Amino acid sequence: MFTGIVAAVGHIETVESLGEGAGVRLSIDAGALDLADVAIGDSIAIQGACMTVITCHGSQFTVDVSRESLSKTAGLGEPGPVNLEKAMRLSDRLGGHLVSGHVDGLGEVVRFEQSGESWLLDVRVPVTLGRYFAYKGSATINGVSLTVNRVADEVAGTVISINLIPHTVSVTTLGRLRPGMAVNVEIDLIARYVERMLAAEAASPATGPSA
Repeated sequence: MFTGIVAAVGHIETVESLGEGAGVRLSIDAGALDLADVAIGDSIAIQGACMTVITCHGSQFTVDVSRESLSKTAGLGEPGPVNLEKAMRLSDRLGGHLVSGHVDGLGEVVRFEQSGESWLLDVRVPVTLGRYFAYKGSATINGVSLTVNRVADEVAGTVISINLIPHTVSVTTLGRLRPGMAVNVEIDLIARYVERMLAAEAASPATGPSA
């Protein structure tokens, strides 16, 4: 589990093919992320996608990314800057919200522009994910925990609007976003369970702990 509070911006240094259809191995410079307590097998979120550390030395670590993961995410298939967060401890402050590191889909940036000291970010998410977003609810974009300020359902998808403070733009990769770019989107964990419970109740109203 993660919090969506990015600890550092690292950099994918190399992308090595593991064979046809077998995914890639990423070598990542962790930047300011402290790897002293990271062991082989630990989880690190990279652009919001939970990956397993297979080697770790100094400020460098490597992960293997499956072909399936590459097809469902953005920003992991080529060298470049990435948001990094180590898996949370149960004793950690939950500064953002509960994030699983499992990308639910790709969104598309439709607006990213400065407004005063802040930045306005609009992301169109697939129709199938639109119902999970709500005004003042939580969303994870490229591994960053964000608050949704507006939700607009459209034929092509649902557009969620987010206000970014200068600090968030400066300490994450979000400042590099441009209209048309794909972003990794994870829905709120609580929304996922609420939908499941409501669907089960509608299907079998007489079942459950109180039946």
